[in-house]
Amino acid sequence: MNLSEVNWELEAAGTWPLPIKLATIAILCAVVAGLWFYFDTQEQLAQLEEVQKKEQSLKQTFEFKQRKAANLEEYKQQLAEMEKSFGDMLRQLPNKAEVPDLLVDVSQTGLASGLEFELFQPQAEIKKEFYAELPIKVRVVGDYQELGAFVSGLASLPRIVTIHNVQIKPMKDKKELVMNALIKTYRYLDEDEIGAQKGDKKGRKRGRR
Repeated sequence: MNLSEVNWELEAAGTWPLPIKLATIAILCAVVAGLWFYFDTQEQLAQLEEVQKKEQSLKQTFEFKQRKAANLEEYKQQLAEMEKSFGDMLRQLPNKAEVPDLLVDVSQTGLASGLEFELFQPQAEIKKEFYAELPIKVRVVGDYQELGAFVSGLASLPRIVTIHNVQIKPMKDKKELVMNALIKTYRYLDEDEIGAQKGDKKGRKRGRR
């Protein structure tokens, strides 16, 4: 077959030799397939990739939830233990009626340790979400042993008592020490006080709007 003798005009395509016709058809099919892939299949592949990513994300979410479901009983047990611990801690907080006795306990602990009180000044209570702090400014005089016994005595009280802002200085012309500190005791709020706290918060939020 002499290619120079072939009439390459499209109008004469019917007279082309069979091998050339087949080759032309193959080229046209390849071009059409390429264009179809570019305009249609490529977009579908991108969509497929996105769906596969979503599928992977959903699988991970499912596995996470499945693990949580498998450990549900363990979580319930942990929650029950936390509630019990919280209840035990809450029982260490006095109510309103018990606060005066607690203040007496704090002062008696200092006196029993051999300290001399120069200041015992309860401050305004600070209300939190479900409890109130009761700060007390104290200034006591004594030696190291007596101060140590006082702090140890506070820690051993049946109620929660903490000590803050401790400053210890020697007294002038004396062997004794003076300690300034802020002692905090705590009490739990009753239901009415907790309700009032929530009402105040809602009112402040509305006021900001």
